[in-house]
Amino acid sequence: MKNQEDKFKKVVSHAKEYGFIFQSSEIYDGLSAVYDYAQNGAELKNSIREYWWKSMVQMNENIVGIDAAIFMHPTTWKASGHVDAFNDPLIDNKDSKKRYRADVLIEDYAEKLNIKAEKEIAKAAKRFGDAFDRSEFVNTNPRVVGYLSKKEAVLSRMARSLENEDLKDVKALIEELEIACPLSGSKNWTDVKQFNLMFGTKLGASAESAMDLYLRPETAQGIFVNFANVQKTGRMKIPFGIAQTGKAFRNEIVARQFIFRMREFEQMEMQFFVRPGEELKWYELWKETRLKWHLSLGLGENKYRFHDHDKLAHYANAAADIEFEFPFGFKELEGIHSRTDFDLKAHEEHSGKKLQFFDHEMNKNYVPYVVETSIGLDRMFLAVFSSALQEETLEDGSERVVLKLPPVLAPTKAAILPLIKKDGLPEIAREIMDELKFDFSVAYDEKDAIGRRYRRQDAIGTPFCITVDHDTKNDGMVTIRYRDTMEQNRIKIEDLRSIISKEVSMADWLRKSQ
Repeated sequence: MKNQEDKFKKVVSHAKEYGFIFQSSEIYDGLSAVYDYAQNGAELKNSIREYWWKSMVQMNENIVGIDAAIFMHPTTWKASGHVDAFNDPLIDNKDSKKRYRADVLIEDYAEKLNIKAEKEIAKAAKRFGDAFDRSEFVNTNPRVVGYLSKKEAVLSRMARSLENEDLKDVKALIEELEIACPLSGSKNWTDVKQFNLMFGTKLGASAESAMDLYLRPETAQGIFVNFANVQKTGRMKIPFGIAQTGKAFRNEIVARQFIFRMREFEQMEMQFFVRPGEELKWYELWKETRLKWHLSLGLGENKYRFHDHDKLAHYANAAADIEFEFPFGFKELEGIHSRTDFDLKAHEEHSGKKLQFFDHEMNKNYVPYVVETSIGLDRMFLAVFSSALQEETLEDGSERVVLKLPPVLAPTKAAILPLIKKDGLPEIAREIMDELKFDFSVAYDEKDAIGRRYRRQDAIGTPFCITVDHDTKNDGMVTIRYRDTMEQNRIKIEDLRSIISKEVSMADWLRKSQ
């Protein structure tokens, strides 16, 4: 646990020190759980968004993208259920005065049971070597069976209680499990209460005539209310999808873990409209497709796992999360949900407008069912950034901090470095930069010794450093250094574009996700 905390602190401090993420309004002591993306962070965030957008919209002929407004008619949120049901179960510790999400406290307890089981499995795997049968051990070892069955029982009971809105039982479960406040160790809890997460605002010229509005808590509803417009103008046939990325806002009382849970965040969502009865087939297909997309970035297969929901939202008939191993443990990165026809039917009812599709093959009208894929862009940023940040001890005993970002996402693809600031080397370096900047985001750096400049580029994740030296004037060649291996090669200036492109081409990376 201590190692995890240390790793996470390093992630947060590196993000600030190297221009990825700043606290919002920091000169005024900041705003809690609100962050600004700095010069390198904005580039990385844009690359992640583009990688998602191209794979979702450009690579699928039956998926189109929109950009719906943040402000929506207030009845939208009545229809979607957010006005009545968009709540978090919160509990206060009387001694530390800290507030927590009750479900997160219980989920963290369940995850500790899972970790204990995994430790037993790892010990046995080491002991038995190649002869180890994981499945048999998990089903027969009394300790492992005990840990995992208790975990399932705890999560099932919590899901049942939350579904029935039995908040007394949620508190009883916390007390029975003897869950303590992470800060003070106290078990002195208040009752569990529901808290609505939507931010209210007003629209209008005067206070008397202003209309009460909400800042959208999700981007999905902007897609549903535009279903008929997109379907008709795009002449879309079922099955088809509508994708969008954009800001959403939630008044998270227990915002924590840096950019993992914020009050202003960005979502990347796609709603896929299908024939009723075919939704679970598409649900399974999208689970598989989305995991492939994640794996294409090469962050490590062992860092992902599926978590099927016990507690389903009021609109769903199946739901799963793709969880990622953040520095603070496995947490939700992306949700895949079979939302049935709840949303379109609710908007039909509240708007009085028909939101149906006439299926020529079936010769009938119906309200389509929906399969949703929803990923937090900020969480994806944190997943990529935290897994890329590494400390290495080199052969000479020295250490380096390197951000091994997937090259396709790196904020700067190449840094052009003249060996010294004279003898015409900066001029050659500038010429190279002016040529490459049409294809790639490149940087120029002439300050400090070359070794220090390499370290600086390692720390921001630049895949290539290109050094111009005195020989360049004679042979037209430069030294290219690879971030991950620190290998250096002499190559011709005219070959730079193709070498860099081979590593950072989004088209080549997207092929891996198909």
